[in-house]
Amino acid sequence: MAYEKMNLLNIPNIPKKRVRLALVDGRISSALEEGLAQRGIEIVKTEAYPGLYPAISCHPDAVFHHLGGNLMVYAPGTSAATVATLENMGFLMIEGEKHLTAKYPGSVHYNVARVGNLAFHNTRYTDRILRENLYNCGVELVHVNQGYTKCAVSVVDENSIITMDRGIAKVAEKKGLDVLVIDEDGILLPGIQNGFIGGATCLIDDKKFAVAGNIYRLKSAMKIIDFLSQKGIEHVSLSEEPVTDIGTIIPLLTV
Repeated sequence: MAYEKMNLLNIPNIPKKRVRLALVDGRISSALEEGLAQRGIEIVKTEAYPGLYPAISCHPDAVFHHLGGNLMVYAPGTSAATVATLENMGFLMIEGEKHLTAKYPGSVHYNVARVGNLAFHNTRYTDRILRENLYNCGVELVHVNQGYTKCAVSVVDENSIITMDRGIAKVAEKKGLDVLVIDEDGILLPGIQNGFIGGATCLIDDKKFAVAGNIYRLKSAMKIIDFLSQKGIEHVSLSEEPVTDIGTIIPLLTV
């Protein structure tokens, strides 16, 4: 693939065209991998981060934070092979300050939810290097009590999100975002009782919202579909499996 002919995402998580390359958990199922391939999306697979607990050790949103364009912050100790792969694709990889650890809050330093020009996180734990780069990019870092913010926030567009976290919802609404709050216990996260909606979804086009599994296996499916429809966005199930929190599919390049 001629990556130099593709387009970078100026706004993280919100592609303006069809996604052609994404960063994913290296353990994703063959069915999900096939679902992405059928839609023309190549993938870069993460490797396990040694300091994190197994359930999230390969989650992209725990280890990497895309700032926009070719800028990406990553945790020290991240797989050198993955970092080199991204560098070879033209990304400027910025090493953060904080190593990740298994015990909260040491696991959340990079798990920041970027929505347009806002970034939500428990700012007590945001990595300093990431914080400075967000500021330099003109992004407002907004405090919420949740540390696993990207896991908890599903980005629909620059002004809309879906979340299971009422605390995030309250703050986001005060910032002018349109928020759908769902109650959902049908998202898998192997090793943990339940996963989050943000970690199980992503945009794969400006008008296509992809779910890691079959959206109709969620009890909140119709609420989500109705909300997306109001935004003119189509839902896409990437497999027939139960919906699984895979630490967010992070879109990197578009056609």
